[in-house]
This record gives sequence, C-alpha cells and structure tokens, in this order.
Amino acid sequence: MENTWLDRVFRDSEGKIVLAQMPNLPLIVWVVVTVLKLIFTTGKISTGLEVIAFGALFTWAWEELFQGVNYFRRALGLLVLVSLIASKIQ
Repeated sequence: MENTWLDRVFRDSEGKIVLAQMPNLPLIVWVVVTVLKLIFTTGKISTGLEVIAFGALFTWAWEELFQGVNYFRRALGLLVLVSLIASKIQ
C-alpha cells in the first residue's frame, strides 16, 4: 500500500491516526498553572505562574516539534512555538 500525503501527515509509525494524545508532563503543568493564574491574578505569585506556564508550554511545543509522532503533531508544535514567541515579542 502506498502512503498518501494524508497518511504521512496523520499516521504514526504504527499506522494509527493520531490527532490527540494523553497529555504529557509539560502540558499537565501548563494546565494546572493556567488554572492557578485564574486564582492569583496579581503580584509576584502571578508573575511566577506566568513564567512557569510559558516554560511548560514552550517545552511541550518544542518536544512536539522535534519528537511528534506525525507531521500534524509536529506542525502543531511549530504553531504553538511561533505563537508563544510572537506573544512575547509584541
């Protein structure tokens, strides 16, 4: 069977279509810290949480970009990484 471009984009090395996966540690940290940022909206704690959230999401995006199971996941990592950097440049 010849692999189409859709197969290369959405299938992993085992041939399964992968769009979403169980969250890994950086993504779990980002979700928890983002919820905490809703509680601590000002002050040093808020600033610290912002740094941790950025670092966790940056790490997740970097890992997806270079270790994603398919091209879709790698493109998702690139999109998030570029968005994070762009949000800090403004």
